[in-house]
Amino acid sequence: MSPTLVGRVEELATLLAAVTGPPAVVAIEGEAGVGKTRLVSELLGRPEVAGRRALLGRCHRFRESFPLGPVIEAVRGIGDELRGLRLSGVAGALRPLLPELAEVLPAAPDPLDDRMAERHRVFRGLTDVLVAASPAVLVLEDLHWAEEQTTDFVAYLLGSPPPGLTVVLTYRGEEVSAAVRASTVRLPPGTSQAHLVLAPLDQGETGALATSILDTERVSEEFAYYLWERTAGLPFAVEEVLALVRERGSLVRRGDRWTRRVLEELEVPRGVRDSTLERVARLPAGAHRLAEAAAVLQTPVALPVLLSVAEDAGGIEGLEEAVGSGLLIEDGEAFGFRHTLAAQAVYETLSGPRRRGLHGRAADALRALDPVLLGQVAHHLKHADRLAEWVVVAEQAAGQAVALGHEDEAVRLLAEVVQHAPMTGERRGRVAVKLGWAALDTLRAREVIPLLDHVLDDDLDGPVRGELRFLVAVALGQAGQDPARQRELFMAAIDDLQDRPDLRAWALVGLGVTPRPNEPVRENAQWLSRALELVDEVDDRLLEVFVLGKAGSVFLDIGDPAWRDVADRMLKITSGSPQQRREANAHYSVGISACYAGHFDMAESMLTSGLRASAVQQNRRLEVMLRSGLTLLRYCRGSWDGLRDEVEDLLADVAHYAPSLMDVELAGGNLNLAYGAVDQADEQLRRVTELAVEIGAYEVVPAAAGGWARARLARGDTQGALDCVRLLLHELDRWGCWPSVGWALPSAVEVWAAAGEHGEARRFTERVKRELCHLDAPLASAALCYAQGVLDGRADDFLTAAVKYQNASAPYEAAKANERAAGLLLNGGDPRGGSVLRDAVAVYERLGASWDHGRAAGVARWHGVALPARHRGGRQGYGAELSPRERQVAELAARGRTNKEIAQALFISAKTVEKHLAAVMRKLSARSRTELERLLGDAASKDGGFPNS
Repeated sequence: MSPTLVGRVEELATLLAAVTGPPAVVAIEGEAGVGKTRLVSELLGRPEVAGRRALLGRCHRFRESFPLGPVIEAVRGIGDELRGLRLSGVAGALRPLLPELAEVLPAAPDPLDDRMAERHRVFRGLTDVLVAASPAVLVLEDLHWAEEQTTDFVAYLLGSPPPGLTVVLTYRGEEVSAAVRASTVRLPPGTSQAHLVLAPLDQGETGALATSILDTERVSEEFAYYLWERTAGLPFAVEEVLALVRERGSLVRRGDRWTRRVLEELEVPRGVRDSTLERVARLPAGAHRLAEAAAVLQTPVALPVLLSVAEDAGGIEGLEEAVGSGLLIEDGEAFGFRHTLAAQAVYETLSGPRRRGLHGRAADALRALDPVLLGQVAHHLKHADRLAEWVVVAEQAAGQAVALGHEDEAVRLLAEVVQHAPMTGERRGRVAVKLGWAALDTLRAREVIPLLDHVLDDDLDGPVRGELRFLVAVALGQAGQDPARQRELFMAAIDDLQDRPDLRAWALVGLGVTPRPNEPVRENAQWLSRALELVDEVDDRLLEVFVLGKAGSVFLDIGDPAWRDVADRMLKITSGSPQQRREANAHYSVGISACYAGHFDMAESMLTSGLRASAVQQNRRLEVMLRSGLTLLRYCRGSWDGLRDEVEDLLADVAHYAPSLMDVELAGGNLNLAYGAVDQADEQLRRVTELAVEIGAYEVVPAAAGGWARARLARGDTQGALDCVRLLLHELDRWGCWPSVGWALPSAVEVWAAAGEHGEARRFTERVKRELCHLDAPLASAALCYAQGVLDGRADDFLTAAVKYQNASAPYEAAKANERAAGLLLNGGDPRGGSVLRDAVAVYERLGASWDHGRAAGVARWHGVALPARHRGGRQGYGAELSPRERQVAELAARGRTNKEIAQALFISAKTVEKHLAAVMRKLSARSRTELERLLGDAASKDGGFPNS
């Protein structure tokens, strides 16, 4: 290894600038062997970093069933010094993860009955230790191998980095997850930040590195080029090649420089692989066996384990040979390869029998440890071909992973067993059931469906077959696939689950929420009624809440007033404050259906309370569902300040989750139409409509198709708009579900009127009246008044519609009705027309609906109606003053809330908070949150007001 750092002067300076001003976050990105670890080592050795505690943790190629491995490794490095730190009680949650340090940690808190809440408490405990250990530098290396909980913790920690902490992350850019990247992109104001992408060395730097390694003044240009050409400038490869050619005597000194012997005679390998293997071949037998054992183990291990796996390796003497060669390094009390590339190169040379033997000894050696690293033991048993033992240990490791909230790892372990282990059909069925349950708590349902389907072909006992059928059906639902097969599996599962009333109730819910094409949706209510009856036989509070939520959702969708009694029963159980995942899911189900039905107050209550649930903060799927529902609700209620940014932030999250994708794109498409981005709106609303039709989302189709028809009409495509309306009619007839048609009726009637098909418009309006006369559909009355206004040309119908929309908290719809009324009034010379038009324009101005504003302004010009001067500085029209949302964010930030806490309080994303906070800082010329607090405090003490720029 080079005694000096070469070619990284600017990168090191950038690092030091960030690290010496905590809180700071540094991301170091680069391919394998480019020098990420070396740069970190150089950083930690600099005098500017002296006095800061260095905490190091590393991710490994294959994962352990214990979550948070690199973070726990870093905290473990504090050791007995934890005894002297001021820790709060929450740090006691770390005892199961740090059993060797249990005596110096606070007492373990009482267990929680929710896995996500437990995970959140562990995150808080880790953060508490890091705060107490500060000033410190936390280094997490190789995050491209990070498992989900480590990734989640990094995002949690970086959401509000402790004041005295510097976090350094290293990863391979081509392999790292999007979640790791996202956590480092937008950090709270006041956090120092650096993102370094390490490139390979150029020819001159490669020569300088060789000069440093060889401890000479220079090497020949020919040799420098030779090294650079064959190593691609990767520092690790340069070091390995130089070590090889020195051992072979292929370098000669000429005066004050090193050069190669004759070019044609020196066959230096092109990459690390061959150079590593030749170095291994030069080792004595004992050291060679140690290198092979280390290659199989892959991760650094304690010396007794390494010696046990290697067998006849010559003890300490063999180890000294291996370490002295530079192939193996000592990492604390553990030994392993300096680089995983070298380990992989050695591993690939081993014969099958040799590999299996080493894996077997590795499994036995690791089994003797306390605690047993079950994930690693399972890995080695599998590759030792000891498959019966592998199945047992893999199941144990998966169970441990589930108990620790690490379901993704459990899915990986169990999927391998189901796919590859030789088992009886009965046992494979039981393992597949465990796999199915683990997968339902992740976003990996699509991946496991083929495996579970394959097991269903085995000869299974009735109860196992029934549970597996049920799980496949639920997984298909989560993946948005094959509704017909979902129903078939739910029906078959019910027959097999006579002794499982809880699962039968859930299967009945599945039938209730999965409609059958060309059968009225109302018929599905019978399944939910049966589920509710069955719930009374089961002493399971969370199941009862879940079933009630689904029942209330369907009753809302079909306009059955019984939804109120069901929702009241659900709220009585949750006290209106859900905590567990099933409770939050139930609140979401009722809330999103209430939104589409037009019960906006109920929708807001349910969705906001659901998002506050502690379990939701640690479950990305639920959080995204609830935030997406609130985004659509904000569109409906005319709360558009910052909504477009929120839509853009959510789109990436919901890309592969169909229900929430429809909510977000529906809001985004309608916003784009209001803002005048007609082509973009047309494309978005087309996608939503087609997706809703495909998956049978009958409650979404009217809002989507109605919006799409408006976009087509705005483009002058009357025929295309008629096609949208005909699709709407087909879906209404297909499902027989009319309560949400209020979203589409005004658009449909306007399209028919534009096409001259007034008879079709009138017949449709009359049918809507008949279908909705006995249903709970709050928007129907306003929509019917609007439609009647279009049909009869009466301004009073539009004015009545506007009042009804306003009373329903739908100001945008009210403004459109007022605009239509104003046009008729002005055409008839009615003096009310000017004030009604100004009311509509004022709403468009407040919302930033530039397309509508321009259209209404044209009406005003034609009739000579004076309008207030329009703000031209941007969509929101707040200029240098703070918008209402910016004021909310500023007040919370000044009170010391973190971005994540502000996001939770305002039900927006952390990214949106960052955008608002940046705007606040710019407008108030504040450079930090402390200065912001002072500015707000000064303004309040003077006149109780809120400062503007």
